[in-house]
Amino acid sequence: MSFQNPVFIPGPTNMPEAVRQACYMPTIDHRSPVFGKILHPCLEGVQKVLKSDSARIFIFPSTGTGGWETALTNALSAGDGVLAARNGMFSHRWIDMCQRHGLDVTIVETPWGHGLPADRYEEILRADTGHRIKAVLATHNETATGVRSDIAAVRRALDAAGHPAMLFVDGVSSIGSMDFRFDEWGVDVAVTGSQKGFMLPAGLAIVGFSDKAMAAVETTTLPRTFFDIRDMAKGYAANAFPYTPPVGLMNGLKLSLDMLLSEGLENVFARHHRIAEGVRRAVGAWGLDLCAASPDLYSDSVSAIRTPEGFNATDIVTRAANEYGMAFGVGLGEVAGKVFRIGHLGSLTDAMMLSGLGVAEMVMVDLGLEVRLGSGVAAAQDYYRHGSGKTNKAAA
Repeated sequence: MSFQNPVFIPGPTNMPEAVRQACYMPTIDHRSPVFGKILHPCLEGVQKVLKSDSARIFIFPSTGTGGWETALTNALSAGDGVLAARNGMFSHRWIDMCQRHGLDVTIVETPWGHGLPADRYEEILRADTGHRIKAVLATHNETATGVRSDIAAVRRALDAAGHPAMLFVDGVSSIGSMDFRFDEWGVDVAVTGSQKGFMLPAGLAIVGFSDKAMAAVETTTLPRTFFDIRDMAKGYAANAFPYTPPVGLMNGLKLSLDMLLSEGLENVFARHHRIAEGVRRAVGAWGLDLCAASPDLYSDSVSAIRTPEGFNATDIVTRAANEYGMAFGVGLGEVAGKVFRIGHLGSLTDAMMLSGLGVAEMVMVDLGLEVRLGSGVAAAQDYYRHGSGKTNKAAA
């Protein structure tokens, strides 16, 4: 790998130099008022990114996986029913965590490449007249397959069934890159991490709790210590953590939030959509297909690209790293060896993306795939360019 090249994995993402420098700060007394000037802007900024007026924000020294555990252990009790669809590697891992915590998971097996089956959720919830199910899990953006699901539809399913279950949403690879509406969608717990849309190193689990989820915390019985949001809330009230906080990462988060909010969230989402659409046009020019089953499911943060039957897609990732010093993502789980992934989220520009597409083309040609050099790059250039003769905007 070359440190000079941008990365095109679905996270960790490229870091703006100013954010990297913000993380690299002198030691401070984390029990002094100085830390409060870092902490509270982070909590307020995350709430804005979630588009919420009421979500309680908690930031732990962890990753998105720790955020999953925070959601489960604070808001559920052993034996509680959980409803989840398995449509990719990350939904699978959250289900596995539920089972390890002694939760009773109803699993809706869903083809990888498809979105969450809101209609099936509604059927199951209507049948659950005893309200055994206490939470519905929803992976907003399945990073393994490049599939974005409709969280608003999941909320409608809950409401149509008249079911009181809480809605937990994994937004690890969507929040900060794609539109997320905590209040409007009736989300009870949202989970994300620092290393994707927030353009930071891995190391922070970021969660938002609704009033309903906060109330549940007082009666649930799953054990928690490190991830107890009650301890964290007490710490925040005193401008502190209940243990030593990751001050440098928090300082970086403060700056990354400033950058996102200064750019304007709608502009951030539009930038991600534009870059992603250029990638999708390149994939079409290569004669390949996305793992996502239909355009309404296309993710604006990662594309999983299917390679021809019998071809090992992992070879693309390996050769790109070894020969060209550039990183792409491998396929995971059921799509291992069948797809390679291009991450297009975080700190990224059109020009940076063109470099990734160019290298991907060279690698595929090196490996004997029937791809014409320049075809995908040209398709993306035609979409990205600002020339007066451009006609593709109307079709965008």
